Amino acid sequence: MYKMWHMKALEFICRSTTFKKQLEEIRPRLYKVAYSWCHAADIADDLVQDTVIKAIRNANSLRDMKKMNSWLFTILSNCWRDYLRKQKPTDDIDECIFTNDDTPELAHERQSITDIVQQAVTTLPQGQRQVLSLVDLEGFSYTEVAEIVGIPMGTVMSRLNRARKALSEQLLELKEQNVLRQGTYIRIVK
Repeated sequence: MYKMWHMKALEFICRSTTFKKQLEEIRPRLYKVAYSWCHAADIADDLVQDTVIKAIRNANSLRDMKKMNSWLFTILSNCWRDYLRKQKPTDDIDECIFTNDDTPELAHERQSITDIVQQAVTTLPQGQRQVLSLVDLEGFSYTEVAEIVGIPMGTVMSRLNRARKALSEQLLELKEQNVLRQGTYIRIVK
């Protein structure tokens, strides 16, 4: 009886065009954050797929559609935590290739800067990397990040501050070593 009711509720929720539309719109953002956490395209795909499946299965637990974004990122964070529990630590592999319609020189320069920043981010501890990507890439508030990751807001602020400081120091050091050429500006995204 429970399974039959659960399936009917699931079908009802999944028919909701608002739910489906929001789920489709947020999927690229989920992937971007998942990739920033794991730095592996196949793992990020799996994490997003698991997130979407769990969201559909548990759609009836979402009481307020306005909170769907943070609800989905909470599920993603839980999937990531589950993945880490099952895996041994591995080396990060960056296989990201960005294409650009500009000249090959500009595309190469942008890619080089992106690689340098990504490499700097990969050196951060996992907790700092996770908070940094949610706040600076996705624009979540500290309160939302605290809910998504399941840590106090003060810890979010502390991790974010340490992550930004560490990145700043690393990038300044690279600029001094002429790894970043003069005239290269890295914009801080808030």
